[in-house]
Amino acid sequence: MAKFKTKKSEPTPEPETSKPKIGDDIGTPEIGESTSVSDSSNDPPKDSPIDQAKKSAKDKKLAKLFWMRIVLAISAGVITTFIFEDIEGEERRWASIGFMIIVFFGSIIVAKGMKMELPHSDRKKLVTQGIGSYVFLYLFSWIVSYTLTHLGDTPTGINL
Repeated sequence: MAKFKTKKSEPTPEPETSKPKIGDDIGTPEIGESTSVSDSSNDPPKDSPIDQAKKSAKDKKLAKLFWMRIVLAISAGVITTFIFEDIEGEERRWASIGFMIIVFFGSIIVAKGMKMELPHSDRKKLVTQGIGSYVFLYLFSWIVSYTLTHLGDTPTGINL
């Protein structure tokens, strides 16, 4: 058999005995006591200041890693234009992509040397932080720098 709990609160008053919401005098409503409802999703986290300082230091190091990779991508893309000038055709493309991968692995080694204290579940952030931006900015800077340096080489190009 199911057990039922007994009510411990008083029954609600009848409509005749409850206070009217609108007064009879000037027509101003009576304001009853209200309870504030707190939304726990907007409350600040209950972490200690030490944990917040560690998180902020970790976030600063991850941001530093991101921007380091952005600068590396742009500079390596421009450098690629001049390093592989002597190579022609498909070999130039593959050499450039290989150079991009080598520079990225170098950034992983530097990231490991930054001594970031990441949880075991976030270890892959050393590799994945800014990888998409790195690849696309590398390719973009390589294409733009190559185009600008070889602009006058084609007969239909604009001579600067």
